[in-house]
Amino acid sequence: MSESHPAIPIAKPDLYEEEAEAARSVILSGWVTQGPEVAAFETEFAAVVGSPYACAVSSGTTALHLALLAVGVRPGDEVVTVSHSFIATANVVRYCGATPVFVDIDPATFNLDPHLLSRALSRRTQAILCVHQMGMPCDLAAILDVARAHGIAVIEDAACATGSGVLGGDGQIEPIGRPHADVACFSFHPRKAITTGDGGMLTTRERGFDEQFRRWRQHGMSVADTVRHASSQVIFESYPQLGYNYRLTDIQAAVGRIQLKRLEDLVRRRRRLADRYSEVLSEIPGLVLPVEPSWARSNWQSYCVRLPAELDQRTVMQHMLDSGVSTRRGVMCAHREPAYADVPVRQPLPHSEAAQDHCILLPIYAQMTEKNQDAVVGALRSACEKVSKA
Repeated sequence: MSESHPAIPIAKPDLYEEEAEAARSVILSGWVTQGPEVAAFETEFAAVVGSPYACAVSSGTTALHLALLAVGVRPGDEVVTVSHSFIATANVVRYCGATPVFVDIDPATFNLDPHLLSRALSRRTQAILCVHQMGMPCDLAAILDVARAHGIAVIEDAACATGSGVLGGDGQIEPIGRPHADVACFSFHPRKAITTGDGGMLTTRERGFDEQFRRWRQHGMSVADTVRHASSQVIFESYPQLGYNYRLTDIQAAVGRIQLKRLEDLVRRRRRLADRYSEVLSEIPGLVLPVEPSWARSNWQSYCVRLPAELDQRTVMQHMLDSGVSTRRGVMCAHREPAYADVPVRQPLPHSEAAQDHCILLPIYAQMTEKNQDAVVGALRSACEKVSKA
């Protein structure tokens, strides 16, 4: 074990020879940028989550940016969201020239507390950007009730939630990404349930949104390059609107197609690991374990525990790292970062701040063995005991 490579990492992408061969085939095909593999990945992803439309882009962040633009977020607008999320959630609001309005989280699920939504809304509110934090679905039903009552769009930051679901009206679990809101946005970063190295996806029921995403991701081009390349006639494209270079490559999409085939099994393995964590960690005094509501089905992208208040987070994490176990601190709060010093915090955010200060994320990945898990639990128990005695 070296200091830079702990014996048990926080996460590990589940990639094998099949993904390598898929990427190799694309590389040798001569068409490596956005093309037939991307189109196939979109079709297959849409089928898995039950969405009429799916559009692949270069990252979860670019997906969020386009989603906000599509629902009309412009300079001077406000977007209600959580500070307790990776900073990309807040950043995309500012990319649009809008202001993020932060609300606190439910400390049990680490997700936006829908009871705080109404008083965060104003005449400038253009959208609600809710997060399925660490793969745990937020209370979409309650959030959508508030949004519909005020005629406000809802975007799902589902970066971590591929393979997660919520209870539908028929009593069955419906995949996140159906979508339940106006647009859902996914990430395929290596720490997510499935990965393409990096990349993202937007799903929506609105054909107009999907068409707009496809223009924007390719510099606003009037004719898709796939159409131009396939035409027997010379086509001159135009650029009637500002666009972006937000394309996914065919190399990434080929990897994503293989990953998508394994999604159900990957989630099943993660859920088994989470169940076992909850069983064995219940023996550590004062440790608060994550809660999965009865209406939610998490993919357990991360497993987050709350330390006893008297234990120092960094010291516990260092003890575990010294034992060969990597961890991460509780999810960051954007409002505490220097880049957001100029953004006023209109409501207190005590639960968000406490989650950042007192929670740690434990290693969880599909290939994890019970022996690995026992080592994590042992390191955490030992760290808690040492720090409490110090």
